[in-house]
Formats: sequence, C-alpha cells, structure tokens
Amino acid sequence: MSTFGSPGALPTTKPTPPQRGSFPLDHDGECKHVMATYLNCIKKVKGVNEDQCRQLAKSYLSCRMERNLMAKDDFKNLGFKEEPSPGASQDQSSEKGAKGELRW
Repeated sequence: MSTFGSPGALPTTKPTPPQRGSFPLDHDGECKHVMATYLNCIKKVKGVNEDQCRQLAKSYLSCRMERNLMAKDDFKNLGFKEEPSPGASQDQSSEKGAKGELRW
C-alpha cells in the first residue's frame, strides 16, 4: 500500500498533568454528602456567591484534603479569605456599609 499523504511517524509525547485542577475522583463517595449539600445551596441561591455556599465549598475541599483526594493546601491559596479574628470584625463593621450599599 502507498503511504502517500499520510502524516508519517508521529513523535510520542508523555502527557503531563496540570499543577492544579486535576485530582483523583471520589470513587467511594467519601465526600459526596458535602458535595450534594453544596450543589443544593448553589441551586437555592441561583448561582450567587453567597457566604453560606462558600463555607460548604470550603468544607468540601477540607473533606477531600483529609482523605488524600487532593493535595493539602492553605485555603487562601484556593481562593478563600482568611477568617478575621473576633476583635477585628467589630472594628471593620463600622466602616463597612450595608450589603449592596455603594461607598464613595
């Protein structure tokens, strides 16, 4: 047979996984209950980034880290703010406006 027009021998490359975003699946369903609660929260608030849903997402990631389904990392590296100390929240509350209020 003729090989005219065929690409020829292709170089073989070994795929490398991304640094983030690729981790083992939860085949045993160890964190499934937290995931289902989070998805219900997202449906309830129609996709709005509410604090309640963020806390559920944080607990889901915590569950995965505890069971070695993903690498342990600080939550600030995963997009979560550090929780303020109880004394600091009182100082900031006077400067913060009401939810949805524009401050100039």
